[in-house]
Amino acid sequence: MANLFDYIAWRGDLSFAQCPVCAVDSLVFAALSYANLEVLVPDGFPSLPLQEAAEALMARPDHDKMVRSENDGKFLLTAARSPRFRSVQVCCCRAKTLEDLETQFGAMAFLLPDGSAFLAFRGTDLTLVGWKEDFNMSFQDIVPAQTEAAEYLKEFAAVFDGPLYLTGHSKGGNLSVYAAATASLDVQERIRAVYNYDGPGFGHSMIGSEGYLRMIPRIQTYVPESSIIGMLLEHEEPYSAVKSTQVSIFQHDVFTWEILGADFIRAPGVDAHSRQMNVAIKTWLEGMSRQERMDFVDTLYSILSVGGAKNVDAVLQPKNIRSMLKAIQDDEGKRRLLTSEIGEFLRIVSETSRRSRERRLPSSIHGKLLNGRK
Repeated sequence: MANLFDYIAWRGDLSFAQCPVCAVDSLVFAALSYANLEVLVPDGFPSLPLQEAAEALMARPDHDKMVRSENDGKFLLTAARSPRFRSVQVCCCRAKTLEDLETQFGAMAFLLPDGSAFLAFRGTDLTLVGWKEDFNMSFQDIVPAQTEAAEYLKEFAAVFDGPLYLTGHSKGGNLSVYAAATASLDVQERIRAVYNYDGPGFGHSMIGSEGYLRMIPRIQTYVPESSIIGMLLEHEEPYSAVKSTQVSIFQHDVFTWEILGADFIRAPGVDAHSRQMNVAIKTWLEGMSRQERMDFVDTLYSILSVGGAKNVDAVLQPKNIRSMLKAIQDDEGKRRLLTSEIGEFLRIVSETSRRSRERRLPSSIHGKLLNGRK
């Protein structure tokens, strides 16, 4: 089945004048935001052509450290060398990873020939602090990356007077919605669309806010049919389910999403696995107070980072695994907390699966189904 690489191969020779910007283009920009272009492109103006920036980034001796994966690097060059995207200007690249504030943030702007701009917010990278910030969303109404996203939009809109699009994948999708929802009315009026690709939702205070409700008609949310991340927390905006070549959590990878022409191949809705996991996670979280959620997340993070690991790959190194096992063994309090909460989660998953087999799960759990825009 066709994916983002095929989209570039099939339609990458068409200019934006020949084929107007679409939701798949927005996903291209969201995927490109994972490249560390901030090492070459300053946080501000002037801009650089995307091809020039991409070629320079991937020519660096440390280019493998500038992208999350080999696939990300290949896609950066594939898109940047296509006639459709190579002349797009990239600017205002900003990235922050602050362990003391438990935040990881990245954003960049892509300037289109028609005078509009795509602001792409980076999702969670491979740093442990980035994952910690994601988990913090379970007990914090606002995390630092959301504040950074709102400030980024405010600053960009003050120096750029054209129409705006906001986009992002995973946490980046959450940031794009948050920035739009908390923007001033005059900035909101300039936003043509907000794209959220399998990003988590918000607490009740956000989804009931005036700014969020004003933006709902322009929020386009896409999730894979077995979505887990995109079902987290609360949503009010409609969504579209997309076919994927992968299963379960691996569908979160946008390179597995199926594309035909200038659109995604739609699924009838999220599947039973997605609904089961969503109900299980919500039930588990609702069974804990905010303090209990914070204690669990802090304890888990302290164990994962005890050996000095700074990123997900390092956690899996043998020496760090040994350090984690020793820390769990030596601290009865942490061991008891982790085993209790993880055991409770597994019990809830089992019970949810049993209820699903008895056809007792709700059929709708995220806004309104938009495949056929229900």
